[in-house]
Amino acid sequence: MDIKELKEVCRQVRIDIINEVADAKSGHPGGSLSAVEMMVATFYTQMRVDPKNPKDPDRDRFVLSKGHAAPCYYAVLAEKGFFPKEELKHLRQLHAMLQGHPDCKKIPGVDAATGSLGQGISIATGMALGAKHGGKDIKVYTMVGDGEMQEGLVWEASMAAAHYKLDNLTVMVDNNGLQIDGANNDVMSLGDIPAKFRAFGFHVIELPDGNDLEAVIDALNAPTEPGKPKCIVAHTVKGKGVSFMEGDFNWHGKAPNEEQRQKALAELEA
Repeated sequence: MDIKELKEVCRQVRIDIINEVADAKSGHPGGSLSAVEMMVATFYTQMRVDPKNPKDPDRDRFVLSKGHAAPCYYAVLAEKGFFPKEELKHLRQLHAMLQGHPDCKKIPGVDAATGSLGQGISIATGMALGAKHGGKDIKVYTMVGDGEMQEGLVWEASMAAAHYKLDNLTVMVDNNGLQIDGANNDVMSLGDIPAKFRAFGFHVIELPDGNDLEAVIDALNAPTEPGKPKCIVAHTVKGKGVSFMEGDFNWHGKAPNEEQRQKALAELEA
């Protein structure tokens, strides 16, 4: 796909996110919308995956450490053809395939069950280490939320990733600056995130605009330093693409009502 087609995929994913959470009357739109470009770029330009063979042992892996951004994850998987888009209408419904957080036992294309913050990057580190030990040419990608990095488990995993020289691991930080209770700096300041990852031994790329699709692709394509895991710190906008959600932490875990859905869709479909 060329960049114009990929931008159209991003637009459609945002439409899907709004419809998913509005239909469910529950979910996390803010951090799903901020993650769109990173997730689309990863699945469409980087990963060796086959929707017709989602359990291929030699496939690349993706772990959504910030598991509450499942609406974005599900929309991307559906767009890629891992399952019918009709499933998106049943988000969070009893017995439905797509629950509030990813479940690798039920959903084609999901490599790890996540949602307990901090565990996803730890799982991804284990996957990357396993691939190294097995002599497999497997790349592992994981997306971490900035609020999630207040969990100590994130830094234990980062220490291990650098220690074991996991240059087959890419960590993407969705740095939208907000979490469920407000601004990160008000809840628990994270300080200099790029400097912290560098101190842990990562090859770090910082993106001033993590919602710039071309910049994200360039960062993913950039060669990493041998023996170093890569970290892309992407400064994004929570609620990106929907004006009344942008930069408002109240949309972390709140679904739009029908009037708000139509207003959001009008903007995205314009």
